[in-house]
Amino acid sequence: MQAFEYANPATVRDAVGMLGTKWGEVDVLAGGTDLLSLMKEHIETPRRVVNIKNIKELGGIKKHGTEVRIGATVTLDELERNADIRRYFPVLAEAARGVSSPQMRNMGTVAGDLCQRPRCWYYRNGFGLLGQDKDGKALIPGGENKFHAILGNGGPAYFVSASSLGPALVALGAKIWLVSPSGSRAVDAAKFFVTPQNAGSREIALLPNELVTEVVLPSTDTHSATYEVRQKEALDWPLATASVVLNMAGDTVSSARIVLGHVAPTPWVAADAQAALSGRAVTQAVASEIGKAALEDATPLSQNRYKVQLARVAVKRALLMAAAGKI
Repeated sequence: MQAFEYANPATVRDAVGMLGTKWGEVDVLAGGTDLLSLMKEHIETPRRVVNIKNIKELGGIKKHGTEVRIGATVTLDELERNADIRRYFPVLAEAARGVSSPQMRNMGTVAGDLCQRPRCWYYRNGFGLLGQDKDGKALIPGGENKFHAILGNGGPAYFVSASSLGPALVALGAKIWLVSPSGSRAVDAAKFFVTPQNAGSREIALLPNELVTEVVLPSTDTHSATYEVRQKEALDWPLATASVVLNMAGDTVSSARIVLGHVAPTPWVAADAQAALSGRAVTQAVASEIGKAALEDATPLSQNRYKVQLARVAVKRALLMAAAGKI
C-alpha cells in the first residue's frame, strides 16, 4: 500500500475542507470494506485518507416530519434492523439484508455502498474503469463478460452498478444530500448514478470535493419489496435484483416503480414495464408478463444471456412479494 496522510476530522465542515479538487488525490474512509482493498491493489493511491467514522452528525436514522433521514455512516446492519425502515420501506430493508456477510453489514455504510467502485474484474485488475487496453480498445465485449451488463451496455461502460441499496433508493424516489466547501445540494437517487463516457469519469454524480451526508426518504404509503438472484448464499454480489414500489388502490396498482440492479452500469428503471402494470392487479400471470417486459430491451453480451431470465424472475417475485406485503 502506498504511504498516505491520515486525517480524522470531528465535523463535516472540517472533513470537506480536507477533500481534493481532483479524483485520486483524496479518498474518504467510512467502513473501509471497499477502499482498503483498492488501496492494497494500488487501484486507488490517495495522498490523503479522510476518516469520517467519528463525525457524529453523519450517523443515525431519524424522522423529520413526513421524511426519514438516514445518516451517511449508518451501517447496513443498523439500516436493516431499524423498525421504521422495516415497516415503511421493506424494499430498502430487504436490500440491506441481501448483503449476506455479517461482517460486511456491520462495517459497511450507507454512503459507502452508494459510492463503492465497480466490481468488474477488468477494473480491479488494472485495465481502468472501462476495461480497455493501452490503445483504448474495449476488452469486455470479446472477453470474459458473464457478470457484466445486459442493459445500457452499448458502450463505453459494460460494468454493473455494485450498489446494493441503489435500486431500492431509486424506486423510492430518495434524495442524496452532498456537501462541499461551497454549500450543499440534493441529488435524486436516479440521477446520482451515471454512466461514465470516458476512463477519467466516475460512475456517480459526486464531485471530488463533495461528501455524502445523508439519504432522505419521502413519506410513503406503498407496497414494496426487493428480490435478489445470486449464485450462492455466502458473501457474493447478486447476479440480478429487482426493487419495486407499488401504489395500490385495493388490489389494483395505480402506479409502480420497477428498478433493476446488477444488470446495467446504473440502477435500471424499467419504464415500459411500469406503464404496463398500471391499472392491473398483480397475479402470477401479470407478474410474469411484467418481468418479460422489463427485459425487452436487453442486449446480452457473448457470455451473459442467462442474466436475462434471472432478471425476469427477480421482477416477477419482487412484484408478488410487494403486492402481498411480504418481505
